[in-house]
Amino acid sequence: MTAPKVPEVVLSSSSGQRKMPVIGLGTAPEAISKVTTKDAVLEAIKQGYRHFDAAAAYGVEQSVGEAISEALKLGLISSRDELFVTSKLWVTDNHPELIVPALKKSLRTLQLEYLDLILIHWPITTKPGEVKYPIEVSEIVEFDMKGVWTSLEECQKLGLTKAIGASNFSIKKLEKLLSFATIPPAVNQVEVNLGWQQQKLRAFCKEKGIIVTAFSPLRKGASRGANLVMDNDILKELADAHGKTIAQICLRWLYEQGLTFVVKSYDKERMNQNLQIFDWSLTKDDYKKISEIHQERLIKGPTKPLLDDLWDEE
Repeated sequence: MTAPKVPEVVLSSSSGQRKMPVIGLGTAPEAISKVTTKDAVLEAIKQGYRHFDAAAAYGVEQSVGEAISEALKLGLISSRDELFVTSKLWVTDNHPELIVPALKKSLRTLQLEYLDLILIHWPITTKPGEVKYPIEVSEIVEFDMKGVWTSLEECQKLGLTKAIGASNFSIKKLEKLLSFATIPPAVNQVEVNLGWQQQKLRAFCKEKGIIVTAFSPLRKGASRGANLVMDNDILKELADAHGKTIAQICLRWLYEQGLTFVVKSYDKERMNQNLQIFDWSLTKDDYKKISEIHQERLIKGPTKPLLDDLWDEE
């Protein structure tokens, strides 16, 4: 079975108009995975994935880097430039003077010369130190958005990354960022799935030329109890009608919305199914049914207790 050609989008504020494959493999850790991150990334490269989404806080950068160097050794790719690698800076490093060193540290861990995209993981700053999750509210200090962003712009100018972006930013926070950015964010990575469709935020990003990357596209991640998407009767019906899996319906919808998405599956077969979404379409009737799905945010925030103003009531 030949790997499907994955469509790409251009990141308009990136160096050299870097292209990002619309589907990426997520690497956020989960306790139940039997497959190592290194093996999963290697398998994904074999299957045709070229976009990998990591983060300093996930503790996977070393494994992702090892998989990439192995893929080069095995000749699965002829150059690192064929891959699109994203990482994210944790809240402990959201200080203007720590951004460049933190990115350099990520590059050393990944054994890479540059990243394709670096994101601010959350619009929150804590005292410098170890990664702790959830974040204790008592550790939070003021987030100097302008200072941090200026340092990220410096990272792009230095060639440490091809593009810079945000993650978990509301419209209000993006507006503030755009008011002073000389290099606007290429991407805002946020939760988008059929149970949290984010119409307003997506419309705003589209108008501003910011690419939206969906995390938890299948509404997994912090899933407690029933999954509003994967256990949804409407979607079961649509999947049956199309002869597809529910996951494929979800990812096809995101693709038709013009979004990019990172999907976490270390299972060989599901990894392959998630790529088989580019040669069929949803119908008007499907869209009508999809619009009736109950909407509720899954990932409410990384702090304990939750912050009142994280999402600015959007």
